[in-house]
Amino acid sequence: MAATPLIEIGALFVTLALAGTIADRLGQSVIPFYIVGGMLVGEHVLGRLAPLTLAVGERSLTIGQPYVAESVFVELGAELGIVFLLFFLGLEFSIDRLLASRERISTAGAIDLGINFPVGVLLGLAIGWSPIEAVLLGGIVYISSSAVITKSLIDLGWIANDESNPILGTLVFEDLFIALYLAIVSAIVVGSGSVADAAIDIGVAVGFLCVLLGGVFYGSDLFQRFLAVDSQEATVLRTVALVVFVAGLALLLDVSEAVAAFFVGMGFSSTDHVHEIEELLMPVRDLFAAVFFFWVGIGTDPSVFADPMLVAVLVLAVLVTTPTKLVSGYLGGRVYDLDERRSLRVGASMVTRGEFSLIIAATIAAAGTGTVMTETIPDLTVGYVLVMSILGTVLMQYADRLWSIAEPYLADAAE
Repeated sequence: MAATPLIEIGALFVTLALAGTIADRLGQSVIPFYIVGGMLVGEHVLGRLAPLTLAVGERSLTIGQPYVAESVFVELGAELGIVFLLFFLGLEFSIDRLLASRERISTAGAIDLGINFPVGVLLGLAIGWSPIEAVLLGGIVYISSSAVITKSLIDLGWIANDESNPILGTLVFEDLFIALYLAIVSAIVVGSGSVADAAIDIGVAVGFLCVLLGGVFYGSDLFQRFLAVDSQEATVLRTVALVVFVAGLALLLDVSEAVAAFFVGMGFSSTDHVHEIEELLMPVRDLFAAVFFFWVGIGTDPSVFADPMLVAVLVLAVLVTTPTKLVSGYLGGRVYDLDERRSLRVGASMVTRGEFSLIIAATIAAAGTGTVMTETIPDLTVGYVLVMSILGTVLMQYADRLWSIAEPYLADAAE
């Protein structure tokens, strides 16, 4: 028998279907609705209600768990959502394009890191946290959400636009940096190892990524032959097998599964099968992407917003780190020689925070010491990700309205 009742999985997809319908009727992005839907039917809202009793005549049925639990199915579905979103991102970003833009990626990424990471550290120090705790906050507020941003790029039709280049380039830089950051956090900051342990973890991560990069650069013929089959079923199975296996191997080596899936996508981008892959796997991507956003919501406990101090820190973090991402993203767009309007779109896109912030918080909660690491930072991160994922999605959707407000100031500055 399945560990997760089938009715829970059915309730999950019913919630997603209803959320998507409401978003479509309102003409809004589905992402915030998926997140809020997960929060409402999870253990922190629906789960706090009394057991549900259904009566028909003399017969009755009591459902003791009237909510969707954060089960293994949901967690794995969310993981697959990240993997497929970043895989599709890689399909749009060939190795030649990556290498041709390496200087711009490095410059835009350095601007993003140089502005946003120190701001998080300074914010932590300003509210009285220790230097270690402040460094952890720096990582949480620095890293944007590759999954949410990729989904928004696809939904808004920006994936083929010029502004997608600095967005995707900066996300690649962030994901590579955060892989090293997580190795250092788990080995030193959290106290689970030594400098030598951190060096080994970093070496393994860099080595694995170099192998992937080499495979993408030299293996275009292998990728082409790998999908040289006449059956659509075989194409789907082979593609899914490779991307999920490589992503899983990356996780075993403590390397970002998102980065690994991105590189696999880049490998397939040089083949003649890109359109076929997109056509066949797009429904799979959208299905698991929806589960990922549901997972973000299901882990959000609204009661954390009842703590005035936590809410004050959350509001301060949102007010401080939203403008910094707008500025760093705008400057990144200018590095790519985009005009002011498209550069502002880049800035609006980078506001969203998501999966990596949650991963950092979970690592801290599992192995950290002290109330700030084990309670305050995880609770703050959950609220921060919820607010920033919704805010970032809305800013992307209404970026042109934002431009109409900022145009007089940015145009004057450009002159």
